Order: sequence, then C-alpha cells, then structure tokens
Amino acid sequence: MKILVLGGTVFLSKAITAEAVRRGHDVVCAARGASGAVPEGARLVSVDRNKPGAFDQLAGEQFDSVIDVAKYSVNWVRDALEAFGPTTPHWTFVSSISVYADHSTGSDELLPPLEDDPAAEFTAERYGSIKVASENAVKEAVRGREFIVRAGLITGPGDPSDRFGYWPARLSKGGRVAVPDSPDLGVQHIDVRDLAQWIVFAAEERVTGTYDSTGPVMPFQMAIGEIAGATAPPGTQLVPVPESVLEELQINPWSGPRSIPLWLPREWARMTGRDVSNALANGLRTRPLAETALDSLEYERGLGLDRPRKAGLTPAEEEEILTAVG
Repeated sequence: MKILVLGGTVFLSKAITAEAVRRGHDVVCAARGASGAVPEGARLVSVDRNKPGAFDQLAGEQFDSVIDVAKYSVNWVRDALEAFGPTTPHWTFVSSISVYADHSTGSDELLPPLEDDPAAEFTAERYGSIKVASENAVKEAVRGREFIVRAGLITGPGDPSDRFGYWPARLSKGGRVAVPDSPDLGVQHIDVRDLAQWIVFAAEERVTGTYDSTGPVMPFQMAIGEIAGATAPPGTQLVPVPESVLEELQINPWSGPRSIPLWLPREWARMTGRDVSNALANGLRTRPLAETALDSLEYERGLGLDRPRKAGLTPAEEEEILTAVG
C-alpha cells in the first residue's frame, strides 16, 4: 500500500509511520520537518499546512490511504480532503474523546462544532468542538470510507505531554508517594504503539466507522499499583491523599504544572469511562500496563528524571501534600 501520513515526526504520527514502514508499506510523510526526522524508510515531503497550496508538491500522486492527525484546525482537514479525498479509498482521522459534551455521565452527546479562530483562547471545550467540526468535514467528504479514531489518553515512549510518564518516573525514585484517594475513579489509556498498529491495520483491512479508541477501564488505584509493581523499588509507600486536601492545596488535576496527572475531578470522571468494546471487536489490541510503564520509564530516564516537567509535582510540592496528611 501507498500511505500518506499528514505528520510523521512526533509521537503518534511518528509511531504510525514506523509501524507502516515495518509492515512493508510505501509511506510518504507530509510535514514541515521542524520537529524532527521521519522514521527510516519513509519519505518526507516538506509541507506547511498554514500556507496556500500546501499540497502542490504531491499533486498527481495517488494514495491507498491517508492518515490525518490534525489537532487544532478544521481548515487543515478540509484542505487535505480537497486535495486527496476524491481519489483515496480509505481515510483515517484521529479525533479525540474530547468531542463529548458531558464527561460527568458518559453521554454520547457531542459538543457543537466550531470553526478555526486563531484569536480565541484555547480550552478543552474549544479543542473538542474543532474536532467535531473536523469529523463532520471528513464524513461529508469521504462518507463510507472514513475511519475516525476518538483517542483517549495516549501513553508510551515519545509522549510530549509528561502526563503518564510522571508516574513511572516518580515511582522509580521510591519513598513516600502521594496518590489521590479516589476509589471511584477509573483510568483508560492506549499505548501509542498499540494505537499505531490498529490504525495501520484498519488501513490495510479497510475498517470504517467511528470508534472510542482507548484501552479498557482500570480502577485508578489498581493502575497506579501496577505501575508501581513494574517500576518502584522495594519499600516504596503509596500514601492516599483525600481529594479535599488536594483541592485545598490547589493541586491541579490531569496535567500541567502543580498537578497530579491522570487524576480527574468528579465532573470529568467519565472521560476515563468510555466503552471501547466496538474498537476491541474491530481489531484493537492493547499491551499490559506494566509494559507501557517500563518503556515509558526508559524514555523518561533518557530525558532526565529531574528535569523540569510539563505535568506533575515537584519534590517540594509533593512534600507539601505529604506534610498535610501526616
């Protein structure tokens, strides 16, 4: 197969490219190339999707599959569909579970679609609404040929968000580790390599439809325990911290500075409670959490365990929490 990946240099798109090359496909990556090289065996065509005529260099080329991971721009999605949609038998668009309007109940109602607005403040809701608009554009242009992947938390080596990696990195240091006491909270994740394998499989087998594309739900405490079992030294103590204490100390949920990654407030709790049975029935396979944790720890060590992080607690912030609970 000849596959066009719109991206190919960072995290998921890079993993998709590497998997497609591994499986013997002819892979072209359309990207600026500013974020790094594409995997060996793929061909990079320099493309800036912010500029008119971005795909002129690829005019006349035919592809068996296009895989688009556009994050923030429905205009990018429409431009790609105009250039390649009429002649491409299978089209993958990587969306997000952020498209759902209510993360407290797990409802399937979607956010209203929104167009691009560079002047607008970026929010989770706006991100989700742009994804909705992008999904609509894909369905309108290639109806019956689309494979829409509503990804959840993507984990594993190469993750630029610092979210999941916080836990194996922190647990590997041992000692007393602050863990939210959230007995009703679940965790869902998908290793980037598993998602990449499924996306390439879907292109090969012409899988179509829209899927919540993440792993099965695990209780939060069980997930942290499994990560600890794979990465923590003997004697590590997981210290349960009431959510009221975290809120009083203004600890942020999920991501960002002064945060406990993967922890969610109750109004967002169903974001990690999506039914993925349809994806699993159509070829998605997931590896053990411990394997993802070990490989993520290796990646974290390569970056430096004591580096400033985009997400998680500093040692001083964690000590503040531990002091508060005694």
